Amino acid sequence: MNTFDELPADDPSRRLTSLRVEESCLDLPLTREILARAGDLPLTVIPDGAEPAPDLTPYPQSLTHGKRILHLGRNRGRFLKPCPATRNYRCCDYQVLNIGAGCPMDCAYCILQAYLNNPWLSFYVNIDDLFRELDETLDQATARQAGAEPERSFYRIGTGEFTDSMALDRLTGLSARLIRYMATKSNAVLELKSKAVVLDHLPASGHNGRTVMAWSLNSAEVMHRLELHTADLDTRLTAAAHCADLGYPLAFHFDPIIDHPGWEEGYRETIRRLYQAVPATSIAWISLGAFRFLPALKGVIGSRFPGATFIHEEFVPGLDGKFRYFRPRRTRMYQLLIDELNRRAAPHTCIYFCMENDQIWRQVFGHTPEEKGGLPAMLDTAARAAVEIAAST
Repeated sequence: MNTFDELPADDPSRRLTSLRVEESCLDLPLTREILARAGDLPLTVIPDGAEPAPDLTPYPQSLTHGKRILHLGRNRGRFLKPCPATRNYRCCDYQVLNIGAGCPMDCAYCILQAYLNNPWLSFYVNIDDLFRELDETLDQATARQAGAEPERSFYRIGTGEFTDSMALDRLTGLSARLIRYMATKSNAVLELKSKAVVLDHLPASGHNGRTVMAWSLNSAEVMHRLELHTADLDTRLTAAAHCADLGYPLAFHFDPIIDHPGWEEGYRETIRRLYQAVPATSIAWISLGAFRFLPALKGVIGSRFPGATFIHEEFVPGLDGKFRYFRPRRTRMYQLLIDELNRRAAPHTCIYFCMENDQIWRQVFGHTPEEKGGLPAMLDTAARAAVEIAAST
């Protein structure tokens, strides 16, 4: 893999200016690998559990500086946890593999700005514990399935909930390890979700279709104005097409969908370009979610991105305490995207809403998830179909 000085100019990890490492982590194999790749990037060793030196810049402006500091430490809790979800809205029963927190890219709408309590980036280097926990979880699931117990037997796992799956991957090298590991498992798939393009070090074969390569998409206007230091649409789609050529299943996430001047044609054009770039049969699932936010996020966005007007639209408190567009507005946006997707999507592609209520589901899709066996079952079926398609190519 490339050293830090050899990284492409558009690699998000090039934005790092310093590293902090917990003392007991210095001799861990992955720490040594990362430090070797980081080259002359300034390094500070800190006591275990200590936080990096406080930034004198007041919050939330400290988030900008914090995105350039990478803290290498231990995850002292569980790595694999259910998606935090949100009450009163349909969840897909996704399992989050917590590899770290924060992102070197800078999206104006990012909920992590109001969700995380540290401005710097963190990455967990005790990956022996991570793989041990995965082994225990997946092996137990296999045993339950053999015993015909009515428990979870299939897992959809992703690393992109609290961080971008790929943004730091040329330094950490974790995704390649995860891909090779998941290739040996028959009861799970891994999703790597990103706004970056970091592919050159990933396995070109031997993944067995068990890793779904995923990108967040939006209208070109939103990507240009609100997704700073990310790959542009053409770059993401070219990367997706390359992964499809290598036999990886694909997924895409239109989330958050943001109402803005010209949004109708903007999202239509992104969908047209998506299906021009990648074969429909490679796409396992596509999610849609309208912009929603914690109340605290409005002030953060206003302070860090004073020119951003999207946060000043009309919103209503949802049942989960997050602010959302009024239901008729959400429905109109969803219906346009669904109509465009349905004209192009393969029959096995699962198109679904992330954290929406049954009223929206019925109004747009004509049914609720429960009438189709539940959203987790719908996505499990799509995941298994993607693996079968990958195996046949």
